[in-house]
Amino acid sequence: MRIAIASDSHDNLTAVSKLVEALKEENVELLIHCGDFVSPFTLKKLLSEIPCDFTGVFGNNDGELLGLSTVSGGLIEKPPVSKTIDGKRFVLMHEPLFVDSLAKSGDFDYVIYGHTHRIDLRVINGCRIINPGELCGYLSGKSTFVILDTHQNAVEVRVLK
Repeated sequence: MRIAIASDSHDNLTAVSKLVEALKEENVELLIHCGDFVSPFTLKKLLSEIPCDFTGVFGNNDGELLGLSTVSGGLIEKPPVSKTIDGKRFVLMHEPLFVDSLAKSGDFDYVIYGHTHRIDLRVINGCRIINPGELCGYLSGKSTFVILDTHQNAVEVRVLK
């Protein structure tokens, strides 16, 4: 399964639009967003335009929780969230709490997080850790997301232009 992973969009509607266009080209089946959408209008735009399924978690800058919950129809959850996707065990979160411990536990195939605005791609104890960096591009100057192929267990970083 091809999964796009993004985080920290921080109301950057230009980056959200570019992500939507990239997702159409990437032929992904699911978008995982690791939080910090910030406002419901950003999420509404994203969900109305993406060509795939969606799941996500709240971030520390997501202040309008009721609005985000309403717009998402319950597709955004309070982290950490454990999910089985394509037969693989995922834990999704925003802040990097216990990332290494979760990876070492043997309970997950993938630990997915955001918050730091820095790309983090590592493997610990056979568990792949993924932080896609920042979609907004505010801190690094680069709007990034990741494509995960669960069949190949391969991860590729994409930079939006």
